[in-house]
Amino acid sequence: MEGPELVIFDMAGTTVEDLGQVPDAFTASLAEHGVHVTREQLNGVRGASKRQAVLHFIPAGPEQARRAEAAYTSFRTHLSRRFQSEGVRPVPGAVLAFRSLRERGVRVALNTGFDRETTGQLIGALGWAEGIVDAIVCGDDVAEGRPAPYLIFRAMEATSASSVHRVANVGDTILDLRAGYNAGVRWNVGVLTGAHHRQLLESVPHTHLLPSVAELPGLWAAA
Repeated sequence: MEGPELVIFDMAGTTVEDLGQVPDAFTASLAEHGVHVTREQLNGVRGASKRQAVLHFIPAGPEQARRAEAAYTSFRTHLSRRFQSEGVRPVPGAVLAFRSLRERGVRVALNTGFDRETTGQLIGALGWAEGIVDAIVCGDDVAEGRPAPYLIFRAMEATSASSVHRVANVGDTILDLRAGYNAGVRWNVGVLTGAHHRQLLESVPHTHLLPSVAELPGLWAAA
């Protein structure tokens, strides 16, 4: 079987350890603006554009856009503080997976629901600024986040990958997998290191479920 020409990885929970910073920042920022959400409610938007996720929880009305923007600004502040105080670490084996794929001539991209500034903070903290991946696509690079397929299509455009039949999508949430399905990628891979457990990931279209991205290059060992 011919292997992929491009593998697209989600970040938080997939290639970056999920220590609970994102849901904690969501909970705190929304509470500051009079909106209280449960972990179960937050779980339903894991993997989505963070800006769209905040808007989802702000009640409709003439002040919705303003309140959502204010809450989103609070979210970014809380998240930045958590990253600075707790640090960020790659999922074990993630960098080796990137290197293994790129050594075989496979292009590697990251995509994320974070905005460009937040993503830049993460990339800097991880030391991934240069030579680690071929492209990084953020939530504010596209008109609509997951489960729409546009993050994947933008990553394909950025890496000159022309066929979804040679693309793999990798993520830890059901929205990651739904985006891969909507994009029509050949490999749509869930990993168990992040927000959603195996039973939940099994409920949406996928081709593989793996313990972590460390196992990913083995899918194409004989390709």
